[in-house]
Amino acid sequence: MNATLQKFGDPETRVKMFEQWVVLLRPQQVTLGSLVIVCKEEATAFSELSSEAFLELRDVTRYVEGVLARVFSFEKINYLMLMMVDPDVHFHVFPRYSEPRIFAEQEFVDAGWPGPPNLKQVNTTSLEFNQMILSHLKSQ
Repeated sequence: MNATLQKFGDPETRVKMFEQWVVLLRPQQVTLGSLVIVCKEEATAFSELSSEAFLELRDVTRYVEGVLARVFSFEKINYLMLMMVDPDVHFHVFPRYSEPRIFAEQEFVDAGWPGPPNLKQVNTTSLEFNQMILSHLKSQ
């Protein structure tokens, strides 16, 4: 397990594991359903990934977009590959919403809409609440 997977709480935050990638619930919910897609390979640059990882990424993004569309009906989706702090190849995934979304009686706001995601304004959740989001995603 690489450091990025550990930082984002794998396996406790795992939504789905693929051969080369792991989809995790992002602990900080910038928007409802924020995820992280982490490559399991030892690569610190996108260009270092194997052909297999690149090929599988298509299936991973199809899965992510499908489950987030079914569960939260996002309007747009952003994938950010920041890799400034966490060195392993990974993407932050932010479903985007023009209007607040309600999940389990809690309101989630997309503070950056219609511009880029506002990473400094996070919807406050607890570990227990994140587990409810995770369970809901995994049930789909």
